[in-house]
Amino acid sequence: MHELPKLHTGLYIDGHWVPASDRGTFKVSDPATGKVLAEVADGGIAEARAAADAAAAALPKWSAVPARERAEILRKVHGLMMERLETLARIITLENGKPLSDSRAEVRYAAEFFRWYSEEACRNLGSLSHAPAGGYRIMVQHQPIGVVVLVTPWNFPAAMGTRKIAPALAAGCTALVKPASATPLTMLALAELLEEAGVPAGVVNIVPSSRSSPLVDHWLHDPRIRLLSFTGSTEVGRTLIKAAADQVLKTPMELGGNAPFLVLDDADVAAAVDGAMIAKMRNMGEACTAANRFYAGAGVYDAFVEAFAERMRAQKIGHGLDEGTQVGSLVDEATRDKVDELVQDAVGRGARLVCGGSRVPGPGYFYEPTVLADVPLDSRLLAEEIFGPVAPIVKADSAERMLELANATEYGLVAYVYSGDLARGLKLAEGLEFGMVAVNRGLVSDPAAPFGGMKQSGLGREGSYEGMQEYMETKYIAVDW
Repeated sequence: MHELPKLHTGLYIDGHWVPASDRGTFKVSDPATGKVLAEVADGGIAEARAAADAAAAALPKWSAVPARERAEILRKVHGLMMERLETLARIITLENGKPLSDSRAEVRYAAEFFRWYSEEACRNLGSLSHAPAGGYRIMVQHQPIGVVVLVTPWNFPAAMGTRKIAPALAAGCTALVKPASATPLTMLALAELLEEAGVPAGVVNIVPSSRSSPLVDHWLHDPRIRLLSFTGSTEVGRTLIKAAADQVLKTPMELGGNAPFLVLDDADVAAAVDGAMIAKMRNMGEACTAANRFYAGAGVYDAFVEAFAERMRAQKIGHGLDEGTQVGSLVDEATRDKVDELVQDAVGRGARLVCGGSRVPGPGYFYEPTVLADVPLDSRLLAEEIFGPVAPIVKADSAERMLELANATEYGLVAYVYSGDLARGLKLAEGLEFGMVAVNRGLVSDPAAPFGGMKQSGLGREGSYEGMQEYMETKYIAVDW
C-alpha cells in the first residue's frame, strides 16, 4: 500500500539531471514512519553558480518567446499534472505526511496556477495616453524582470512552487528554485513534467540543498539576479530581506500568519464549525493560512465549542496513504514537540482541555486533534503560529472586542469571519488588518485571487493579475510624434 512511486533524486540544472557532487546526498524520510524514502543530491555553491549561469543564458530566448507560445506550454504543464495527479499526490504524502485527500487537493490547486497563468501570459497589457501637459505620449510597457530566485517551504511542496514558477514563466523570466530540504521530491517530480511540456533547458533550475543559507545567499549576491520570492517564516523572511538589500532586489514574500477565526453571536453555528474544520485542519494546521485562534460570541460560545470538539474527536489519525485518514503525521519531531509545548503552556495557564492534547504513541510525529476552551489571553497559543491540529477558543463579549483582539498581532495574512448578517460581516472584514478575509467561508486560497498579507506577514501578492506583475518591470517611454 505504501510502495514508492518513481522518484528523481538529482539536481535539475540546464535541462539535465545532475548527480551528487563532493557534497554528497541528504536523506528524505517519511515522517509517518521514519523510513528513508530517498537520498537526494545535495547542492552547493558550485551547483548554485551553474544553475544561475543556465538561467542567465536561457533568459534572452525565453523572454522573446511569444506570449501565446509560453501560454501553450504552461497549459500543457497543467494537463500533465492532472494526468499524473495520483503519483504526485503520493509523493507529497510520503515526504510531507499529510493525508492523501489533502495531497490530491494540493495537486489540483498547484496545477491550476499553470492554467491561470497560461491565460494571464497573453494579458500583459500596457497603456498609451496623452501627456496632460500636451506635446507627447506616455507609453507604458511591462517587461520580464529577469532571473528570479524562488525559495519554497515544506508544507505545500507542489503549490508553493507552482504559485511562483507559473507567473514567472508567464512573464518571461527564468527561475532558480530552492525547495525545502524536508520535501524536495515533489519539486523534482515537477521538473520532469516541465520538460515534457516543452519548457526549454535552463528556464527552470531546481537545486535542493541541506544547507539553504549559503546557497541562497550566493544567488542573492549574483548581479544577474533581480528578484527573490520566498514563502516561509517571518523570522527567515527578515534575514532574506536584509541580504536582498545589498543588490536592491525585489522581494515578494508570503510570511508567517496568526489567523483569527471570528464567530459572531448571529452566526450559524453548524456552518461556522464546518468552516472551522477546513480553516484549522487543512494540512493538519501546518499552513500559514490555518485558523490559529478562535473568538466566539457569548451567545454561541458553548454550542460552538461543543460542536467543534465533537468533530475534532471524530477525526481518523493514520498514515497519509491509508484511505480514510483525515489526520496524518506532522512533518518532524520539532514541529510535533512545539505543538505539545504550546498546548501544555495554555493548560498550565488555566485553559480547559476539551479534547485531544497529547502526542500519539508509535512511529511518526502524530498529534491528537485538540480543542482548548477558556484560553487565557497571555497563552503562547494565541501569539505564536501553532502549525498543528490545535484550536484555542476565547469567549468575546462583542464584535468590537473580537476586532480588537484579532488585530493585536504583528501578523496580517488572513482572517475568518462568520456572521448571519452579511453587512455586519463585511463591515468587520474591512476593519480587520489582514490581506485576506474569508466571510462565511473556511478557505480563501484561489489562483484567481491576490494572495498575500499585511504588516509582517509579507510583501506583494501571488495569484491573480498581481501575481504576474511581481515578475515584471514597468517601463515608461515618452514618445513624441
